[in-house]
Amino acid sequence: MAGSVHSDAYRSLLKALIALRTERAMSQADLAAKLHKPPSFVGKYELGERRLDVIELLVILRELDADFESFWTPAAITLPDRL
Repeated sequence: MAGSVHSDAYRSLLKALIALRTERAMSQADLAAKLHKPPSFVGKYELGERRLDVIELLVILRELDADFESFWTPAAITLPDRL
């Protein structure tokens, strides 16, 4: 399936989010509870079935005790030249 949801950059973002969650020793259910969402919310975005918007990403990072810069820099996500 084409589109930015399935781009290499987006998959790298999801991989980095999953790594951060596991570094924090949190299950999908733990994070979902902190977000006041069902566990399927976390599962769907981690599998790429649901796209995160910028605000959701920032809230997730806050609940994982990370700011955007400390998350983004080590993630080393290569952005595409165009959308």
